[in-house]
Amino acid sequence: MSAEFSVTRPCRLRDVPHWDIETDVIVVGFGAAGACAAIEAAQASAAVTLLELASGSGGTSALSGGEIYLGGDGGTPAQRQAGFVDDTEDLYRYLLMAGGPDADQDKVRLYAEGSRTHHDWLVEQGLVYKNTYLPERMMEPETDDCLIWSGSEEAWPFSASAKPCPRGHTPQWVGWGGGRMLMDVLAARVVKLGVDVRYDSRVLALIADEADAVHGVVARIDGRLHFARARKGVVLCAGGFAMNRDMVRRHAPGLLRANEPIGSPGDDGSGILMGMSVGGAAIHMDQAFVSLPFYAPESLIKGVFVNERGQRFINEDCYHGRIGHHIMQQLGDRIYLLVDSATYQPPAEFTRIGIAAAGETWEEVEHDLGLPQGTLSATVSVYNRHAAEGADPLFHKAAKWLQPLVEPPFVALDCRVDYAFYPHFTLGGLDTLPTGQVLTEKRTPVRGLYAAGRTACGLPRWGGGYSSGMSLADATFFGRQAGRHVAGLDIS
Repeated sequence: MSAEFSVTRPCRLRDVPHWDIETDVIVVGFGAAGACAAIEAAQASAAVTLLELASGSGGTSALSGGEIYLGGDGGTPAQRQAGFVDDTEDLYRYLLMAGGPDADQDKVRLYAEGSRTHHDWLVEQGLVYKNTYLPERMMEPETDDCLIWSGSEEAWPFSASAKPCPRGHTPQWVGWGGGRMLMDVLAARVVKLGVDVRYDSRVLALIADEADAVHGVVARIDGRLHFARARKGVVLCAGGFAMNRDMVRRHAPGLLRANEPIGSPGDDGSGILMGMSVGGAAIHMDQAFVSLPFYAPESLIKGVFVNERGQRFINEDCYHGRIGHHIMQQLGDRIYLLVDSATYQPPAEFTRIGIAAAGETWEEVEHDLGLPQGTLSATVSVYNRHAAEGADPLFHKAAKWLQPLVEPPFVALDCRVDYAFYPHFTLGGLDTLPTGQVLTEKRTPVRGLYAAGRTACGLPRWGGGYSSGMSLADATFFGRQAGRHVAGLDIS
């Protein structure tokens, strides 16, 4: 019976035979964005029904490290305890640069000014931070420590515009995977507030009138079709589209070169498609986080990345996601990380980064890689000459990471795009106001429709500026904005 409904076409209000569920707010998706939207709407005295496709809460948020990008207003407790002062304007400038050419200034400003308070709100919900600092560069802590450098804060060009400060906050959780703890905390709060949570619930279509104002959803719940009315509005928090390879092929075909989509099965683009079905505009659908997690060990940051022409293309001290973004801009799949015996340590096994060539001279390495004579060796010669003087005039790598590669044997690490570990997820989604209201191509709100998390295009919208923790920062903070705003409306 559900075959007549589609995420790409709304069910018209006049065709609704009856209402099986009537509530104020319907939230679609029980990840971090959906949980925070539900919490805020319920705290504003709205009746909330939360529909989740899976049999439990979490979504992609639960698969993450739980890291949230936080700071400003002088610093969080973890930042202050580590001796950092994080000015709101520095956070604002960094996030503005990280958002790329089309950064949403209004969202960046709102988040920069509210980030410190948002930290306190998360703690009030029950999230625990140890408030300890790890200065080493890493993917995420394997201990239960909190504060890490999770982006390109210390790297050019970001460091030239905003005072560097570590802002990655991981909850007190031993080992990777703190996202599960984050979601358990938020889910417990959702339940305590009396939200009507329905698991095993697939939303099939939005319900809209002839003017495309949204009045509810059609959902299959426990195998039975339900027509659910939302008196105030619907909040789409259904994830991105990394797992929908047809959508990836249509909107971000470059991602087909990468081999490790990150997400849950729910990241199928259905929320974005539903928003588009009633006139919502999808923006930056070509953008994605693509990483090559080549550190730790952090000594590898002192190496040099080259493409199949033997040329450098990035300052290696920036965030691994920015490295991945620039790798994807290179012609061909052959990418190498050049190190010498002083800087070499084996990359983590999961990265699938092996040794492509080794030699007693860079000319030998160049020859073994099949590169034209004088290409790679000239690149290393220029780098070494300037690195010995503590400078990198071509790419502005910070002095602390500059070390001439002069101790044999010399090694080229194999970072081929079609073999090494290149995890990725999408950043594009529905265009929204800071309130979460979904916008049309003319940037007018679609009445009764909101979006947050990866269903929306929020703070992280450019692969070249992404930092770990931005997705959960965006999902939790702007999920809250959507929940508060929708609870204040009535479209009946």
